[in-house]
Amino acid sequence: MGKRAPIDQLKWWKKLKDHRYIRVILFIVLGIVMYLSMLSNIIPNTLNVNLGSYAQQDIRAPITIENKAATEEKKKLAAEAIEPQYTNNKAFAQKQVKKINDIFDIISRINEDAEVENIQLEEQTHIDLDNHVQIEKTGGSLEEKLENLRAIISSQTSDDLSDETLLTFLEADESELEIVRETTTNAIYNVMSEEIRINDVQEAKDLVETKIVISTVTPKLYQAMIEMARFAITANYIYDDEATELARKKAIEAVEPVMIREGQLIVQEGEVITSTIYSQLAILGLLDDQVNIYPFIGLGILVLLLVLMLAYYLSDAKTSIRNNNSHLLMYVLIFTVTVLIMKISSYTHNLYFHGFTLIAPVAVGSMLMTMLIHQRVALFTSMVFSIIASFIFNAETTGVVNYTFGIYVFFSSVAGVFFLSKSNRVSRILQAGLFVSIVNILTIITLLMLRNAQYSWIEVGSNIGFGFLSGFLAAVLTLGLLPFFEAGFGILSTMKLIELSNPNHPLLRKILVETPGTYHHSVIVANLSEAACEAIGGNGLLARVGSYYHDLGKTKRPHFFIENQMKMENPHDKLSPQLSKTIIISHPYDGAELLKNYKMPKEIIDIAEQHHGTSLLKFFYHKANQESSKPIPEKDFRYPGPKAQTIEAAVVGISDCVEAAVRSIAKPTPEKIETLVKKIITDRLEDGQFDECDLTLKQLNIVAMSICETLKGTFHSRIEYPEDVKKKGDIQD
Repeated sequence: MGKRAPIDQLKWWKKLKDHRYIRVILFIVLGIVMYLSMLSNIIPNTLNVNLGSYAQQDIRAPITIENKAATEEKKKLAAEAIEPQYTNNKAFAQKQVKKINDIFDIISRINEDAEVENIQLEEQTHIDLDNHVQIEKTGGSLEEKLENLRAIISSQTSDDLSDETLLTFLEADESELEIVRETTTNAIYNVMSEEIRINDVQEAKDLVETKIVISTVTPKLYQAMIEMARFAITANYIYDDEATELARKKAIEAVEPVMIREGQLIVQEGEVITSTIYSQLAILGLLDDQVNIYPFIGLGILVLLLVLMLAYYLSDAKTSIRNNNSHLLMYVLIFTVTVLIMKISSYTHNLYFHGFTLIAPVAVGSMLMTMLIHQRVALFTSMVFSIIASFIFNAETTGVVNYTFGIYVFFSSVAGVFFLSKSNRVSRILQAGLFVSIVNILTIITLLMLRNAQYSWIEVGSNIGFGFLSGFLAAVLTLGLLPFFEAGFGILSTMKLIELSNPNHPLLRKILVETPGTYHHSVIVANLSEAACEAIGGNGLLARVGSYYHDLGKTKRPHFFIENQMKMENPHDKLSPQLSKTIIISHPYDGAELLKNYKMPKEIIDIAEQHHGTSLLKFFYHKANQESSKPIPEKDFRYPGPKAQTIEAAVVGISDCVEAAVRSIAKPTPEKIETLVKKIITDRLEDGQFDECDLTLKQLNIVAMSICETLKGTFHSRIEYPEDVKKKGDIQD
């Protein structure tokens, strides 16, 4: 065996692994590994360029970003391009007609008031004449009417209409005034029903003159009508501030943002750096005088999310990592090794081979986790690897994230998990590598087709070739790293268990040579426990190998155990029950000590130490009670424990007890065997020997049935041969 002890047996780790914050520290280490691995890939590239200098190389945009200044300028130009909006206000015609009608109404009212006043004055004059009083008649004069009219109408109207026009209307009788009113308003309405711009007002005023066609009025009244009509004509097609603002707003909203697209050529080699180009470089953060901390913060948040996801999943999934900090440490190491391999592989993009980065053996991490931990952990971690890889392998893209390579890593990693989850024998690793290579090739072909670009056959062939080598290298690295993790963490992989089951193993040779009866007993227990464990979904191979070593402690005092007492006196007949008890009870712990000295895996040591649990040594307990005058406590004749912690240890304990008991039956029959097996399991159940493991009553029933089936094959009926045949050859089957 190797001389290097597993990490669980190292003193410094024993002190650390149960520390209350060790899991937090390991996840922090995991986060640091992620952050450092991706840090160099997210640091923005800066250029030492000056305004007016010549570009030393082609410069392309590393990200897609909006040029806000250009967008605002474009919006400003779009708004300025919108002409003022005008509206043909139909209500203006009604308004002006109403205004003219109001003037005529005022004139009519003033004339009516003047008439009433004249009538009153005439009546007063007659009365005063009768009284021989001479009174001068002062009815409403035109000057008074005009003054009253101008006082009533607005100052603007008063200023725009001449005294002559107003006096002409005041002199007209009511019938004439009505004709004038109707003719004038009709003409005004007809003209203002059409669109009249500000520049067209004079033309509209001239037009209204032609609309006033009347022959029943005096020329003076006709001229007054024309002046009144011209006065009423005004622009009805006016500037609409609200419509103008709305049109400008729509024009601004229709403007597409000015985007600098990822991969867009900003400046060609040898081209002068103009102010426009310089501002674009500044927007992209490519100038060396700018400090941008956002990428570092963003990476920190990404790493935090990934670590929290992993912490939740690994603490919730029913795998060894949930409670075993040694396995969590191993996970962190495998994770670190895989990320380191990806990081080193990412630098191969500088080599002038198309697609050379595809050779990265990215599946090694998921394959190791499948072999050493659990396929579900490996599957979940494959997703994390793909995210990290999309950042690490971004050198061949203008952006920060290379989604294409992330997809490639995901399928490559998952392929290894799926293939090894069915069987994780070492011989399957190379087959898994071939399977990963095939999946890599299919993924590469798919991605090349999706890009819809033109590739030469040489480029396609090199991509496929490097993808194939990736799977092969992943298998080789897995085979190479697997023994180191198994030895360093005492992992019981299938390969390790097969190695430990080799009869030439020093400890198995020791059992065979020094305690042949115990060796035979262990082989039968191995058969029973393996079949029973596989029946309930346990690790049958672990139970078999654990059974081989479970009674290793008997090699220290072999003749004190009945299976090794070949035609010799039983030494316990001469010993006190207490001394016999001490010898018998010590064998699980002697065996565990020997296994520790040989740096055996912890699972094998636990089976050797726990297979008797805290059960009672009944034979010597009853013998001691018979020889003692006082009752002896059971605890004095019980194994110190611990009780079985796993279903494998519990099943090995049942099988060990069953094999010894069945061997003592004189003529075993299926009925006797079944009764005995069920009694042993019931006794151990009632004694609380399964309290600390995950065995259910249903599983115990399956274990009993499996053991009975196996024992029936071992203790089958034998053919009764004739006496003379037995003497000749003593033949037995």
